[in-house]
Amino acid sequence: MTQARRLTAALRSPGDENGRIFDVDKAYLDRMRILERLRQHYPSPAKEGEADGVEFGSDLDFRAPCKEEKRVETRFTKPREDPPAIVNLRWVQDICKESGDELAFAVCRVLESSDSGDQIAGYLFDLMGDNGFEHIQVLLQCRKELVEAFHKGLSRLKLENPSQSNQGRVPSYGTQVSVQTSLDRQIDKLRRKEEKRHGKRGEESELDWTGGFSAVVDASERPDEGIEGLVGKGDGFTGMTGASLPPGSVKKVFKGYEEVRVPPTPTSSLKPGEFLVKISELDDISQAAFQGYQTLNRIQSRIFPTAYNSNENILVCAPTGAGKTNIAMITVLHEIRKHFKFGVLQKSEFKIVYIAPMKALAAEVTAAFGRRLAPLNVVVKELTGDMQLTKRELEETQMIVTTPEKWDVITRKTSDMALATLVKLLIIDEVHLLNDDRGAVIEALVARTLRQVAKFLRVSPETGLFYFDASYRPVPLMQNYVGVTEPNFALRNSIMNEVCYGKILEAVRNDQQAMVFVHSRKDTVKTARILVDIAQRNGEIGLFLNMDHPQYGIMKREASNSKSKELWELFQSGFGVHHAGMLRSQRNLAERFFSEGLLKILVCTATLAWGVNLPAHTVIIKGTQLYDPKAGGWRELGILDVMQIFGRAGRPQFDSSGEGIIITTHDKLAHYLRLMTHQLPIESQFVSALKDNLNAEVVLGTVTNVREASTWLSYTYLFVRMTASPLAYGLEWNEAMNDPQLVAKRNALIVDAARALNKAKMLRFDEKSGNFYVTDLGRVASHFYLQYRSVETYNEMLKQHMSDSELFKLVSHSSEFENIMVREEEQQEIAKLLHTSCPLEAYGGAESKYGKINVLIQVYISQGYLDGFSLIVDSAYISASLGRIMRALFEICLRRGWCSMSAMILEYCKAVDHRIWPHQHPLRQFHGVLSPEVLRKLEDRGADLDKLYDMNEKEIGSLISSPYGGKLVRQCMDHFPFINLSANVSPITRTVLQVTLTITADFTWKDRFHGTALRWWIWVEDSDNEHIYHSEHWTLTKKMVAEGSQTISFTIPIFEPIPSQYYIRTISDTWLQASYLYTLSFQHLILPELHPPHTELLNLRPLPVSALKNQKYEERYKFSHFNPIQTQAFHTLYQTDHNVLLGAPTGSGKTISSELAMLRLFNTQPDMKVIYIAPLKALVRERVDDWKKSLVPTLGKKLVELTGDFTPDLLALLEADIIISTPEKWDGISRSWHNRSYVTKVGLMIIDEIHLLGADRGPILEVIVSRMRYISSQTARHVRFVGLSTALANAKDLGDWLGIENVGLYNFKPSVRPVPLEVHIQGYPGKFYCPRMNSMNKPTYAAIRTHSPLKPVLIFVSSRRQTRLTAFDLIQFAAQDEQPRQFLQMNEEDNSMILYKVVDSSLKHTLQFGIGLHHAGLCDSDRTLVEELFYNNKIQVLVCTSTLAWGINLPAHLVVIKGTEYFDGKSKRYIDYPITDVLQMMGRAGRPQFDQHGKAVILVHEPKKSFYKKFLYEPFPVESSLVHHLHNHLNAEIAAGTIATKQDALYYLTWTYLYRRLVMNPSYYGLEDTAAESINHFLSSLVNGTLEALDDAGCIKVSEDNVEIQMPGLIASKYYLHYTTVALFSSNVHSESSLEELLQLLSSATEYDELPVRHNEENLNAILAQQARMRVDNKLLDDPHVKANLLFQAHFSRLELPISDYVTDTKSVLDQSIRILQAMVDAAANGGWLRTTIRTMQLLQMIMQSKEEGWWIVVGSTSTWELFAMRRVSIKDKRLSTSVAVPRVPAGTQEIALFLVSDCYVGLDQTHTIPV
Repeated sequence: MTQARRLTAALRSPGDENGRIFDVDKAYLDRMRILERLRQHYPSPAKEGEADGVEFGSDLDFRAPCKEEKRVETRFTKPREDPPAIVNLRWVQDICKESGDELAFAVCRVLESSDSGDQIAGYLFDLMGDNGFEHIQVLLQCRKELVEAFHKGLSRLKLENPSQSNQGRVPSYGTQVSVQTSLDRQIDKLRRKEEKRHGKRGEESELDWTGGFSAVVDASERPDEGIEGLVGKGDGFTGMTGASLPPGSVKKVFKGYEEVRVPPTPTSSLKPGEFLVKISELDDISQAAFQGYQTLNRIQSRIFPTAYNSNENILVCAPTGAGKTNIAMITVLHEIRKHFKFGVLQKSEFKIVYIAPMKALAAEVTAAFGRRLAPLNVVVKELTGDMQLTKRELEETQMIVTTPEKWDVITRKTSDMALATLVKLLIIDEVHLLNDDRGAVIEALVARTLRQVAKFLRVSPETGLFYFDASYRPVPLMQNYVGVTEPNFALRNSIMNEVCYGKILEAVRNDQQAMVFVHSRKDTVKTARILVDIAQRNGEIGLFLNMDHPQYGIMKREASNSKSKELWELFQSGFGVHHAGMLRSQRNLAERFFSEGLLKILVCTATLAWGVNLPAHTVIIKGTQLYDPKAGGWRELGILDVMQIFGRAGRPQFDSSGEGIIITTHDKLAHYLRLMTHQLPIESQFVSALKDNLNAEVVLGTVTNVREASTWLSYTYLFVRMTASPLAYGLEWNEAMNDPQLVAKRNALIVDAARALNKAKMLRFDEKSGNFYVTDLGRVASHFYLQYRSVETYNEMLKQHMSDSELFKLVSHSSEFENIMVREEEQQEIAKLLHTSCPLEAYGGAESKYGKINVLIQVYISQGYLDGFSLIVDSAYISASLGRIMRALFEICLRRGWCSMSAMILEYCKAVDHRIWPHQHPLRQFHGVLSPEVLRKLEDRGADLDKLYDMNEKEIGSLISSPYGGKLVRQCMDHFPFINLSANVSPITRTVLQVTLTITADFTWKDRFHGTALRWWIWVEDSDNEHIYHSEHWTLTKKMVAEGSQTISFTIPIFEPIPSQYYIRTISDTWLQASYLYTLSFQHLILPELHPPHTELLNLRPLPVSALKNQKYEERYKFSHFNPIQTQAFHTLYQTDHNVLLGAPTGSGKTISSELAMLRLFNTQPDMKVIYIAPLKALVRERVDDWKKSLVPTLGKKLVELTGDFTPDLLALLEADIIISTPEKWDGISRSWHNRSYVTKVGLMIIDEIHLLGADRGPILEVIVSRMRYISSQTARHVRFVGLSTALANAKDLGDWLGIENVGLYNFKPSVRPVPLEVHIQGYPGKFYCPRMNSMNKPTYAAIRTHSPLKPVLIFVSSRRQTRLTAFDLIQFAAQDEQPRQFLQMNEEDNSMILYKVVDSSLKHTLQFGIGLHHAGLCDSDRTLVEELFYNNKIQVLVCTSTLAWGINLPAHLVVIKGTEYFDGKSKRYIDYPITDVLQMMGRAGRPQFDQHGKAVILVHEPKKSFYKKFLYEPFPVESSLVHHLHNHLNAEIAAGTIATKQDALYYLTWTYLYRRLVMNPSYYGLEDTAAESINHFLSSLVNGTLEALDDAGCIKVSEDNVEIQMPGLIASKYYLHYTTVALFSSNVHSESSLEELLQLLSSATEYDELPVRHNEENLNAILAQQARMRVDNKLLDDPHVKANLLFQAHFSRLELPISDYVTDTKSVLDQSIRILQAMVDAAANGGWLRTTIRTMQLLQMIMQSKEEGWWIVVGSTSTWELFAMRRVSIKDKRLSTSVAVPRVPAGTQEIALFLVSDCYVGLDQTHTIPV
C-alpha cells in the first residue's frame, strides 16, 4: 500500500463517505511509525500464485452479521510489560475490562475482518490508542485462534438461544444526548462499515442478545455438549458450528481462479473397549444378509446393539459413505427376525418402508436389498412414479422402497390404509431433507405414522441418537474448492474446462480414475469432447488410454458394436459418458468399462451418484448451476447432491483417501465451503405446506377438529423447532414463555389454514364447534396431490361448458407450473412448435408463460421433438404432474355432475397417458403392433372403429393396400375393448327407478394389452339438463369376460313430467374412444299408482290392560296401559275376526298386538291352532324364548318350534296349540296339506315382518300365505291372517291380498314411534370396501362421543371380521383420548371373573374395555354372556352383525350402521342390505323405558347417500319377487295335486301377491299396459315357461293342457330341494357312481350356491385342497361348490379349519346335506342301482355320525347289483316289525340279499341272504 493510499484510508472521516483528506496531526504520524514496525513483523499477503503453503483463513469472511453497538464512555488499560502466557478471549476481556464489553466486541470484529493486515492494525490502533502497541502485536499474532474462539462462542449462544439474535430491537422514544470520545467515533465507524456491508440496520446489538462478552468467553471455553458430546466424536473434533475451516486448509490464488484445499480428516483409531462386530458371531438370519462381509465397520458396530436388539427409534448422523445403508439393513433384519415363527417367516404380518429422496437412489436400494434379502425369501419392490405395483404385488411385498411424495400419496388414501397399518419399520434416508423445500412432505409422513431430527423422530438422546464426524469416513476425503473469478461467461467456462482437465490429468498421472459430474445430458458428451481436445492439443491423450488392459480387445469390439456413436468415439480416447438419456444397455456398458478400469475418465450426470454404486478416487463437480423447472430458472447445486457425489470419492478396497473437487464461480466459493465444512441447523419448511397437509389429514379422517389438528401439529418437526426457537417462527418471546407448549400458536396456525381451506371449499369449517367436515373438492385435492392454490384457480376458472382449448388454458394456470418462465432464446422454438405440434389454440402464445406451458402440454401429447435444453427440462417437469391434474379435474367435474365436461376431460386424461390425441385413430393404442404407415392410411381414409368393426381382414387389407397390415388391424380390432349394453328399468316409486344394466364383453382378452383388469366408468346422464344422476367405477376382469354377461343394479331419480330418455354412458378408464351409450327410453314407462295416505294416529286415551276382561291375560302384561298404536287397533284385533295388517315402525309394540289376536282365537275357538311365521331362525328363537316364559304358562297352551334346527314329531305337531316356524319349514309341511290334518286346523296365521315379501325369501312367504288362503277357501274353515310390518308405501295392495276390506288396515307413518328417532346419514367415498370400512371407524367413535357418551350403543357391521376390526379401532381411539376404559361400567374384579368364562380370544380382549362382540361365530355361552352384559349396562358398546337386529331385542340409545353393504357369496361382490334390514337396525335405537328419543347414525357409500335419505324417511313399497322363483312352488303344487292343468296353474297365481302388483306397477314386471289381455298374456307366458323348464328337468310331464308329476319332481318336493338339484342327480347318478363322484354331485347342489366365499378365502381353500384326499378344480377355488366339497372332506378327515368362519360354514353345509343325500338315495334307488345306493348311504353315514339314527332296508341282487326294493325306518324300541314288498324277481335268480344300512354310523351295516 502506498503512503498516499494509507493516508487516505487512515484519515477517512466516519461521517464522510467520499474519503476527503484532512489535516495530518502528530498522532497520525506516531501511528504511521507504529504501522511500519508492525509491517516488519507481519509482511503483506503474497501476490498471485505466491501463497504456496500459506495457511488459509485470514481472507475469507465467515462472520455472522454485525449488530449495532451502544455508545459508551471508554478508557483503555495500560498494557502489561511481560507478554501473556495464554492468549484467548478471556485475555481480550481482561485488557478491555476498564472500557467494557463494547470495546472487546469491537476488537474481535476488527480481527475477523477480511481487510488487509495494515488496515486491521490501523483500526486496532484507532481503538486502543498509543499505549496499545504491545497488545496489538499479540492480537495480530494470535488472530486466527481468537477469531475461531469468538465464532465458537457466538455459535454456541445462537444454538442455545437461537431466537435472541434475530429479535427486533425495542424502539426508544424521547431525545438522547451523548458525548462521544474518539474511541466512540472509531466504533461507530466500524459499525457503519459492517452495516453497509451486510445491509442491516436497527437490529439489536451483540451486547444485548449475547448477554455480554463474558457469555461469549464462557461459551467458547465450555466443553462440547449436546449432539457434539455424544458417541462417535473423532479425534481433532472442533465442533459443528464454528466458522473456521479445519486445520491445514490452504488457499491458492491463480490467474482466473482461486483454490481452497481442505485436508482429509484422518481416520480416528479404535478407542479402548471398542471392537468390530464379527459377522460369524451373528445369528443365521443376519449372516444370510451379510454374505461376503467379515465384520461390521466401526459405526455399524457401535450402533448394532441398539439397532438389532431393541425397538428404539434411531437417528444416525454420519458422513456419506460411512455405511448407513448397512445400519438400515440391521434394523430390517431385526424386524424380520421378530416375524419368524417356528422357522417360517410370517410375511403377511409386516411391511417395511424405506423412503429414499430420489427415484434413482430408490432403484439402487431396491436392487441391493432385494439381492441381500433374497436368501430370507423377503420380497423387495420399488414403488415410485416410474415403478407402480398392483394390489397383489403390494400384498406379496415385504419391503417397499419409495420416495417421500409417493408414500405421502399412498398414506393419504383410505383405500391404502390397510397397507400403512402393516408398516412396522419406517426408514427415512437423508432425513436432513427437512431443511429442503421437500421437507414438509417428510414432516407430514412422520406425523401421520406417529412414529415421531431427534426429538421430532421421538429418538431417545441417551440410547438412540448417534453422531459420527468426518473421522469415521472409511476413506478420508480431501476436498478442493475452485472459485473461478472470471466474469465473462465464455471465458469462465473455458477456465472451468482447463481446471477440470488439470485435475483429471493429475489423477491419471497418479494412476487413478476420475468421474466428472455435469448437470445435463447434453453437457456430458460436450464436456468429454472438450477434455479430449485439450488432451490431444497438449499431446497427453496417451495417458488416458489403457490398451494394456487384458480385456481391451474384447471391450473394444463391444464398444464398436454399441448403437451409441458417442460411446465408441470417446472409448477410443479412454473417456466415457453416462446419463439417463442413454439406453439401459449403453449405460451398463459404460459402467462396466469404468468399473473394470478400461476407462480412466467418466463424464456423467448426478443420477449416477444416486442410482449406481460406482466409486472413483477423484470426483469432480464441474459447475454448480443447474436448471430447475420448479424454480423457473437456474439454481445452485444442493448440498444433498454435493454430498452424494462426494460420497463416490474413494474406493474402500483400494484407496487410502479420496478426492472431491467442486469447480464453481468465485461468488459461490464461500457458500460451498461453509456448507461442506460446517454443520448447519435444520429448520422446518412445514408452514408453507400446512394447508395442503391439513386437508390431507382431514380427508384421511385422522383430524376432525381444531383440537385434533393442534395435537397432530405437535408431532411435526415444526413444533419441535418452534419450541426451541420461537422467535424465528414469528412468536414473541413472552408468548413462548407464557405458553411453553405453544397451544395458542398451534391453534392459530390451524384456524388460519382451515379458514383458507373453507374459503376454497376444500373443507367445511364450523368455527363455533371447531369441527372440520370433508368436501368432495378436498378429497380430490388430497388424493391427487393438488396444491391449495391450484384449487383456488379451478374454483375461479372451471366452468360447466368449456372448449378443449379453454380446458388446456385452465390446466396451464395450475400453481404446480407457476415458476415456469419464458426466456427470450426459447420464443422462436415455442412459436415453431405452436404451428407444428399444437392442434389446439394456445392462449397467450409464445410470449406468455401460460402460453408456453400450454404449448409444452400439447407437444407432449403430440410426441413432438424439443431442441432447447430448458424446454426439454420444463416439458419433463410439466408432464410429471399433468396426468394427475387431468384426473383431478375429471373427478371434480364428475362429482359436480357435469356430464359433457366429465366425458371430455376423461378422454384427455387418456390422451395424456397414451400421448395420443382423442381425434387420432384409437388403434394407435396398440403400441408397437401397427406401423406408422398403416395408422396414417387408416386416418387418411376415415376408417374409424365403426367402419372397421364389420370388415374382415381382406377388406381392411384392400382398404389400406396392405394384406398383412389388414390382418394386424383385424387382430387389433378383435382385442379392442368393445362392450354391448342392455338395461331394464323398474319403477320402485313414482320418483325412483331401479336400473338393471347388463354388460357383455365383445372382444378377446389378451394380457399384453389388457393387463389383469380393465376399469370403466358408468354413469347415467340427462343430456337435456346436463346432469349426471348416478356414477360408479366398475372393474372388468379376464375371468368375467370368460363368464359372459355381467349385471349391475342401481337406482336413479325420475321427475315428472317424465323426460323422454336418459343415457347410460360406459367409458373405459384407460382406452381412448372406448365409450358406449345406451338409451333408456321412458316412452312406455308407467309409474306406479299413487299410494293412499297413511293411517292417522288418533289422539285416544291409552287403553288399560283391564280392557282384556280376563285376569289371566292381564297378569301376562307388566304394564298398565297399551300404547297408542295398540290402543287404536285393540278393538279390531281382540273383539273381531277381521284380517289385520299392522304397519308401524320397529319398536312400536306390534308383537303384543299380534298376541291380542291369539287371545281372541283361544277365547272363541280354543281347539284351533296358531301358526306364527317369522322370516329368520333368530326371530323364531326370540319369540319361542319369550312366549315359553310368559305366554304359554299363562294360557296353559303347548308351543312347538319348527326350524332347521328343530323338527318336532307328528304327535307334538298334532298336540301343539302354537306353532312358531320359519317360512321354509311351513312351506315344506303345508305342501301336503291334504294328508296333514293339523295344517287344516290352523285358525290364525300371524306373519311377522311381512314386508320381507320383496326380499330373497319373499317368494316362500308369498306362497305359504297364498296356500293358506287357498286352503281356507277349499276347506270352508275361516283362517284369520294378521300381518305385521314396518310402515309401507303400498299397504292397500298388501291388505287386498290378505283379504282385508274396510276394517283391519293400519298403516302408520314411519315417524310414529313410541320413542322419536333422530337420524344422521354420512357418506364416505372410496372404491374399495375394506378401506372404506376402515375410514368409518373414526367417525363411529366420534358419533359415540357426540350422541351417546354414556348411554348404550349398538354398532352394526357386515361381517364377523368387521366386528373385531371395529372394536379394536374403538379401543385405540379411546386410548388416544386417555380414556381406554370409558365404555366399561363395572369394576376390575367383576370384569376379571367374567373374562374367565369367555372362550373367544377377541371377545376376551374387547370386554376388558367395555366393548362386546356379537356374531354367529361365537359359541352360545359367549353370545348369551355378551347379551346379558349389554342388557344390564355392564358394557356400553356392542359391535354386532346385522342378524342381531332381527334376532334379539336389545335396544340402545344410539345405533350406528357402519356400512350398508355385505359380501354376497353367490355374486362374489359387495351388495346392499335390503332397505328393510336397515330399517330394522335403526329400529333398535331408542329404549322406551329410558330414552326421550333415540339416535341413529348411518355411514354409507357416498353415491348411495341420496337413496338412503329418501327411503329412510318415506316408506318403501313392497313388490313381489315370485316371478323369478316360481318353478319350485309350481312343482310342489303339482306334486300335492293342487295343480293338474295349466288352467289350475293360472288360477293358483291369482291367489298370489304378484297378481295384485301386476296391475299397480306394470313396468316393474315388464308389462307395457294394464289391460286384461296383456295381464293374461303375461301370466300365460310365465306359466308356460315355468312348466317347460320343469318338463325339461324331468320333474313333470306336460301333455297339452295337463301336467303330471314325475319321480324327480316328487323327490324335489318331498325333500324341499331346488328342481335343478334333482335334475342334476337324475342326469349324473349312474349304476357305477364312485364315492368321489357322489361327493362331487353333492357339492354341486344348487342349495350351496349361497355358501359365502369371502374375500381371499380362495387362499384358504387352496391350503385345504392340498390336504384333501380327493382332488378339486384349483381354478375354481373361489367357487362355493368347490368350497363345500373341501368342507365335506375336512369334516371326514377331521382337518383343522383355518378360521372360525369355516366352522359355521361347515355346520350350514352339513345341515343341508342330509336331505340332499336322502334325495340322492331315492334317485339312485329309483334307477335300481344297488351299488350306487349303498355308496350314497355310506356317504350319508360319513356325514351324519352322532345324529338321530335311522336305517334303510335294501333288497337287491349281489350278482347283478340290481336294487329291487328299499324302505327307510326309524327304530325307537328294541324291536321293529316291518315288511318290504319285493317285485317279481328275475328268472334264474337263486338268492337275494337284504341289506340293513345305518344312516349315521359306519361299520354297523348288516347283510342277510334270502334264498328264492
